[in-house]
Amino acid sequence: MVPVKSLFLTRRFFLAVAALIIGLVVAFFLPGWLVPVQLALGLLAGLALLDLALLYAPTRTGAGQVEAHRVLGSKLANGSDNDIRIYVENYYRFPLSAEIIDEIPHQFQRRDVLFRTTVKGGETQIIHYQLRPLKRGEYEFGALNVFAASPLGLVRRRFRFEAGRIVPVYPSFLQMRQYELLAIHNRLTEVGVKRIRRVGQSMEFEQIRPYVAGDDPRNINWKATARRTTTPQAADALVVNHYQDERAQQVFCLIDKGRVMRMPFEGLSLLDYAINATLVVSNIALLKHDKAGLITFSHQPGAMVPADRRAGTLSRILEVLYRQKTKYLETDYERLYISVKNNVRQRSLLILFTNFETLNGMQRQLPYLRRMAKDHLLLVVFFENTELRAFLDAPTASTQDVYNQTIAEKFAQEKRQIVRELNRYGIHALLTAPQNLTVNTINKYLEFKSRGLI
Repeated sequence: MVPVKSLFLTRRFFLAVAALIIGLVVAFFLPGWLVPVQLALGLLAGLALLDLALLYAPTRTGAGQVEAHRVLGSKLANGSDNDIRIYVENYYRFPLSAEIIDEIPHQFQRRDVLFRTTVKGGETQIIHYQLRPLKRGEYEFGALNVFAASPLGLVRRRFRFEAGRIVPVYPSFLQMRQYELLAIHNRLTEVGVKRIRRVGQSMEFEQIRPYVAGDDPRNINWKATARRTTTPQAADALVVNHYQDERAQQVFCLIDKGRVMRMPFEGLSLLDYAINATLVVSNIALLKHDKAGLITFSHQPGAMVPADRRAGTLSRILEVLYRQKTKYLETDYERLYISVKNNVRQRSLLILFTNFETLNGMQRQLPYLRRMAKDHLLLVVFFENTELRAFLDAPTASTQDVYNQTIAEKFAQEKRQIVRELNRYGIHALLTAPQNLTVNTINKYLEFKSRGLI
């Protein structure tokens, strides 16, 4: 018995039927055509039955005629291209013409994930594509549908696999791993991280080692050299003091979850940009042997991860970031200041991710920012409106466009004024486009390290 729900007629079949109908119409006026058309109709019916027999015949091994499965990670990375692979195995003796439709989660709003391929008998075909989620949360994949047709191509049989798989979408751990690998191999300049010249040197002593060409002569330890010199070749016994970057400094990322962080750019909200950057910066800080911590805030206190560098710190930060959502009320910076004062007792680098659209809006929060900057090294990171910049760079075609660009320039100038106002009070500020947030924040962190500010 052929399952009707898995049986589909192909375009080739309908074209053949349409040709037979036209032949029957012609045979009504030309009776001599009736017999050839009837023979063609019988041939079509026979071929269709043969096609059904080929597609529904059991295999010798007793396994299914077609097997397919979707391969993806246990979680997806938000804002990054995630690789998805589909394996299609053909257990028939003849080649299959297959159409594969993957029912991806509704959050992507795509209905074009269809692939056409030919799979030879007894072989496996691999299909590769990518998905880029724009929101964190749980995503449910539907069934993997394979519509298989024999070389006759009159009917198709549908196979369904792996329905109802749920995959969580986390902050972009793929971006984090990319920066981690580049940092390990000293190749961060490839993604825009600058090589920062060290100003002076750290005073954290590491070890004494033999002098080699190129070492700073000022670091020669003459007392140790005198004790080690036992031959006339004194230069061969020179030793120098070796210093390292100061370690175990606390780096806290403070993430604003207020309504100002709901603004979207290229599909991602400002909060998601901040979350992805926080994950990368925390990982870089741990690689630099510093302690990474996290504080989220809005109109009420949020989650907190104490600064630490032990194993599992990054996993805790990742889990906390996964659950963060923006709020609809205005952010309470007084509560943030109280939270920092009560929980961050050691002088630390505070990287505050927020967004100020007006100078007045920043000045209302300035007293709390100044108090935090008094006890810590504070970096305020907020966002440039890239759509406004594109509007300013566009050519003007009318007087109205000139007026609109003048108003837009006023808003852009106000953003730059916020940076100058923060710097006037000794608060470091970073105005950046959302897509450059991660690179620019890492550059600032490395700059602070090289200057010995933390």
